[in-house]
Amino acid sequence: MRTDGTGARDSALDVVTFGEAMLLLVADRPGPLEDAGAFHKRTAGAETNVAIGLARLGLKVGWASRLGTDMMGRYLIKAMAGEGIDCSHVVCDPTQKTGFQFKGRVLDGSDPPVEYHRQGSAASHMGVQDIDEAWLLSARHLHATGVFAAVSASTLPAARRTMDLMRAAGRSVSFDPNLRPTLWASPAVMRDAINDLAARAHWVLPGLEEGRFLTGETSAEGIARFYRQRGAQLVVVKLGSEGAYFDGDSGSGHVPGFAVTEVVDTVGAGDGFAVGVISGLLDGQSVPQAVRRGAWIGARAVQVLGDSEGLPTRAELNAAQL
Repeated sequence: MRTDGTGARDSALDVVTFGEAMLLLVADRPGPLEDAGAFHKRTAGAETNVAIGLARLGLKVGWASRLGTDMMGRYLIKAMAGEGIDCSHVVCDPTQKTGFQFKGRVLDGSDPPVEYHRQGSAASHMGVQDIDEAWLLSARHLHATGVFAAVSASTLPAARRTMDLMRAAGRSVSFDPNLRPTLWASPAVMRDAINDLAARAHWVLPGLEEGRFLTGETSAEGIARFYRQRGAQLVVVKLGSEGAYFDGDSGSGHVPGFAVTEVVDTVGAGDGFAVGVISGLLDGQSVPQAVRRGAWIGARAVQVLGDSEGLPTRAELNAAQL
């Protein structure tokens, strides 16, 4: 069954994304996950992090997915609708289960341990049958990631189809590789599939290490050149604390990072960066301005516990003059 339309909007959308939301359980203390005494409930998912971030900036965002009708599914759709996101194309299936994950705590700024429980989840049953073309094409932009494509054998063709439909209709498409090696049959299969998807996007947003694996290039310039030669209008290579390198139709350059006093949680930083770049470009900013916004939001994200808790509102963005 479909939801009752909670969070739906009547007007056209700015951005649509397809992807799996998971319940996130964050440990209450540093150390091995098994030593945690309690866990704090949050939302997780690469696409949903971006959807939340864009919605907080006032964009009209639609999210398509599948959830179970269990507690986790009910929590997730309530949280997403509460952010003002159009959840009218989320299928809630009482015969399926919702995916979830555990995340540990670290004190040294490194990536925290994460344990996924998503195999056979409701979202893994998504496919081309879940694409409502009229709803998709009511948006001016599609944000896609390599995570949705990797969830199951049926989500990969769905990812390709959404990107192809939007391109054919003259809409813009962004793509974040977001590599998840454990979800793919092999590194080679992952590389081929991700690069195939990247070739369908206008804006490609790889991290430096991701780009090195995917392209065989060692420098940000080489990575950008690889995707530009395959049709990307803009490539932004994330360089962590060093900021980002961009190469697009209007030129190339480097945007420095923002100083961070303490790194609390690195997960979600790349999604925050995508929120900044996408929103900036859709707002009509220049590429350097949009990349600078992305670097600022990414820096905010790592200073807060949780995947999306550090994503700013439009008022906070305006206050920072970004």
